This record gives sequence, C-alpha cells and structure tokens, in this order.
Amino acid sequence: MITALDHVQLAAPAGNEDRLRAFYTGALGMTEIPKPPPLAARGGCWFGHGKVQLHLGVEADFRPARKAHPGLRVTGIDALAARLEEHGAPVVWDEDLPGHRRFFSEDPVGNRLEFLEPC
Repeated sequence: MITALDHVQLAAPAGNEDRLRAFYTGALGMTEIPKPPPLAARGGCWFGHGKVQLHLGVEADFRPARKAHPGLRVTGIDALAARLEEHGAPVVWDEDLPGHRRFFSEDPVGNRLEFLEPC
C-alpha cells in the first residue's frame, strides 16, 4: 500500500551540479541532502525542504523535461516568483487551474517546474 511520495527524480547533464546547487538552494531555499557514497559517485545532487525532496540525477543523453514536471505547493507565491526572476529564471503565470494561483518556471538545465498556491 502506498503511504507517501518519497521524492521526485529529475535528470540533468553531467557537470551541472554547481548550477543546480545555486538554483535549488539559492533561488528556492532548499537544503542539499548528502547522497550515500555509492550514489554520489554517479554525480547529481539531492535537495529537500520539509517533506519535499527533489533528486537530480545525471543522464548521459539528457533532454530537459518540458511537459513532465513536479508540482510544488507553496506559500507566498508572489514573493517566490519575484525571487526566481531575480535569479534569472523564467516565470510564466497560468490561470487555468480553478482555486489556485500558479506559475511555471524551469531550472538551470531546462526542467519544467510548477509552483502553485491554493487561493
């Protein structure tokens, strides 16, 4: 029986860990989670905030996720949008989900991210 979502895995090209760290810790305010040594040897990095975890794994034939994406529930969506724009990330507002304010953005390697706040 499924009890929770443990994490979401996104892909990234090799050698982009520093850019990912700057975005996920700096722009999003997440904390880097140390990977176990056997997994750290593969590259990539993990991030968390509260019960939310995003894992970025290295993929040799990387193509950014343009449709598939994590939907991250937030508070203070306007401040977050401004913070992302200050870090150079795109912010595209969408009004198609009733009962929510939301926007889409992308990480430094082009993975699509959705941020939403119930209203």
